[in-house]
Amino acid sequence: MSEASRDSGSRSSPGREIWIEKYRPQSLAEIHGQEDTIQRLQSYVDRDDLPHLMFAGPAGVGKTTAATAIARALYGDDWRGNFLELNASDERGIDVVRDRIKSFARSSFGNYDYRLIFLDEADSLTSDAQSALRRTMEQFSDNTRFILSCNYSSKIIDPIQSRCAVFRFSPLSDAAVRAQIEEIAAAEGIETTDAGVDALVYAADGDMRRAINALQAAATTGEVVDEENVFTVTSTARPEDVREMVEAAVDGDFPTARAKLATLLEDVGMAGGDIIDQLHRSVWEFDLSDRKAARLMDRIGEADYRIAEGANEQVQLEALLASLALDD
Repeated sequence: MSEASRDSGSRSSPGREIWIEKYRPQSLAEIHGQEDTIQRLQSYVDRDDLPHLMFAGPAGVGKTTAATAIARALYGDDWRGNFLELNASDERGIDVVRDRIKSFARSSFGNYDYRLIFLDEADSLTSDAQSALRRTMEQFSDNTRFILSCNYSSKIIDPIQSRCAVFRFSPLSDAAVRAQIEEIAAAEGIETTDAGVDALVYAADGDMRRAINALQAAATTGEVVDEENVFTVTSTARPEDVREMVEAAVDGDFPTARAKLATLLEDVGMAGGDIIDQLHRSVWEFDLSDRKAARLMDRIGEADYRIAEGANEQVQLEALLASLALDD
C-alpha cells in the first residue's frame, strides 16, 4: 500500500470514500497476488521498452490497476495527460476506434517516446471495431502503445493478439485477498472476526474488488464484521446451506432440497446465477462419489446455459435438484 494510502486510511467514516479507489495500488509492487505477471511487467517498465500489451483474466484481479500503475511509473505526475482509458463495453462502435483513439494518438505530447491507450473490456468490441483497432495500432506504433484488457482473450481477433505481449491474470489466491482485507481493516480501525474474514474471502471468490466492497458494506453497519454480517450484506449463501440442499437432493429428499432452494432465492435474495456459481465452486467439497459429482457438474452446466439464455431461474434450479433426487 502506498504511503499516501496509509495516511488517508487512518480512522475515517466507512461510507465517506469508495475503498476500492482509496486503496487502489499506485505501483506494480503494491499489487497483491500476481507476482509472476507483475515481475514480467516490471522488467518492461525498467527498460522503458513497452510493447503493446494484452491483459486477460476475470474481473477484480488487477488488470486495470496494473495498467494505471505502468502509466504512473512511466510518466510520473504527467501520467494522466499521457494515458487514455476507454471502456469498450460502453463504446462498442467503430467510431470510437477511428475518432477518439486516433485523435489521442495524433495529438502532441511532452518529452516522451510514446503515450498509452488503455482499452478495457476489449472483448466487447465488434469485429469491425477490432479490425479498425488493428490498423490503428499499425499506423501509430511509433508513438503509441496499447494495453488491452479482456475477460476472454479468445474473443480478440488473432491479428491483434499477435501484436501484443499477452499476460494472463489468474483469480487471486485466498491468502492474497485475506492479506488485503486485513490491511484495510487495520487502516480503517474496523474490528473483524476470523470467521468474518473467512466469509469475505469466500464471498470474493478471487475477486479483490468484490472483497473490498463487501468489507466496506459490512463496516457501514457500525458493528463487528463477522460471518453473519458478511453473508447478509453480500447476499451469499453459507457453504453449509448449499451443501445441505445438494445432499438432500442426492439422498432423494426433493421436498427438503426444494425448500432450501426457496430459502436461498426468497429469504437470502440470491440470484439463480449466483447459486449456480456457488454450486460449481463446492462440487468437490460435497461427500459425493466421483460419478455423482460428474453428474452434478453436467447438470450445473446445463442449468447455467439455460439461465444465461433467459430461462426461468427457479424452474431450472428445481429441475437440477429433481434430476439429482431421481438418480439411482
